[in-house]
Order: sequence, then structure tokens, then C-alpha cells
Amino acid sequence: MFKTVLTAFTGACRQPALVRNYGKHNKKFLYKDGVKINNIYFYPNSECSSHQLPEAGEPSKLFRVRRIKPVKGCPHWEKRILRDLGLYEVNAVAVVKNIPENNARLWKVKHLVEVLPITFPHGEPTAADIDYTFLKEDGSCVVVKELDTRTVRDKRLEAAVQFTQTEERMDGETLRKDSRLKWLNPW
Repeated sequence: MFKTVLTAFTGACRQPALVRNYGKHNKKFLYKDGVKINNIYFYPNSECSSHQLPEAGEPSKLFRVRRIKPVKGCPHWEKRILRDLGLYEVNAVAVVKNIPENNARLWKVKHLVEVLPITFPHGEPTAADIDYTFLKEDGSCVVVKELDTRTVRDKRLEAAVQFTQTEERMDGETLRKDSRLKWLNPW
């Protein structure tokens, strides 16, 4: 009786033979929901709702590249590429031209960096606007000529000077004594 129970148990736990496929996978077979835009297939991630397909039109001239992973343990060629791009420091940001040579380099380190196209919502800046440009984290480049009027800036400067010259403000010694008393007697 013990033998029949053992054979019935081992027969039930038997797994099917695994078949191993040799060769390359066919992307069109694995990813059937690809979208073709400008002769490039995009495979959107269904789990990530923030992923957006690129708009058809003119490609961006510049990329904002930020390093997001550490280089410890990476091969020397990836470290060299990051150093050449100026991304060897932690959270370093670089502006890179959209040319085939740079795209090939970025493809080799795509797992270490975040690449965003730079957009110009108010038009491209001219040579006179270079001092007033600001690159946001989402990749938009904005030209801001004047933040405040001169009267607002003068009022702020006057208020700061008045605050530093006032006798009623607490100095460092008073703050230290007050903090010590609160530490010793918290209730």
C-alpha cells in the first residue's frame, strides 16, 4: 500500500519537460502592441501610466541627460563614456546634441542615465537671451528676461537692510540661551 501511495504522489508532482529556444527572440512576436511613429517602433509600458508616446514631428535638437545610477562596478568603457559626457559626478546633468555619435554613446549607457528632449515652449533663445535662459527638470528651456520690477527689488533690499540693523532682532547668543532652556525644561 505504501508503494502505491508513493507512486501516485510522485506521478502527480511530475512537471512537464521544459523546451529551450535557441536563437534570438523576435520582437514583433514578443511585443505585438508596438506603435510605429516616424519609422520607429515604440513599445509603451502598460504598467506605467505616465509614459507618453513621442509626438510625430520635428525631433529635439538637444537632450538633457542626467545620471541616475552609480558607476561602481560598471565596466571601464561605460565609465569613460560618462566621463566624456560630463556625467561622472553624482546627479550630474549635461546638455548633449542629438547627433548619431552621441545617440550611440547614450545607447551604451542607457541603464545609467535619464534622457529627456529639451523643448522650447516660447521659441529658441537668441544670442542676447543666453544669460536669461533657464532649463527646467522636465526638459523645457524658458527665457526669463526680468523677474521683478526695479521698485519691488529695491523694497526687498531695503527690508533686508532694515532687518539686519534692527536692535530688537535676536542675536546668536540669545537664541542659544533660549534653546538651552527649552532643552533643559521642555514642559
